[in-house]
Amino acid sequence: MSNPISTDKLLQDLHSVVREAESLLKATAGHAGDKVDEVRARAEQTVREARSRLDEVEQHTLRRVRDAATEAEGYVRDNPWQALGVAAGVGLLLGLLLGRRS
Repeated sequence: MSNPISTDKLLQDLHSVVREAESLLKATAGHAGDKVDEVRARAEQTVREARSRLDEVEQHTLRRVRDAATEAEGYVRDNPWQALGVAAGVGLLLGLLLGRRS
């Protein structure tokens, strides 16, 4: 996850596409005909597969985030002074940057 913002946006967009496709399928439920039924069946299958893959990606991403948080917590517990030094340095840097902005 090199760019979590774009990943989140992509997941939101994919959810939106799946919701819209489901709405379209529901709206065309009353239309009859062999060709329409065939296209609807393929579309429904595609939407089910997309939703399933999307759920898998979300679960995988959640596992990776939890693993990273666990590793970070372990590092901080094992190296509290280094973690404190890094936090102080980041705070100082942010303070300087925000002070220049004003």
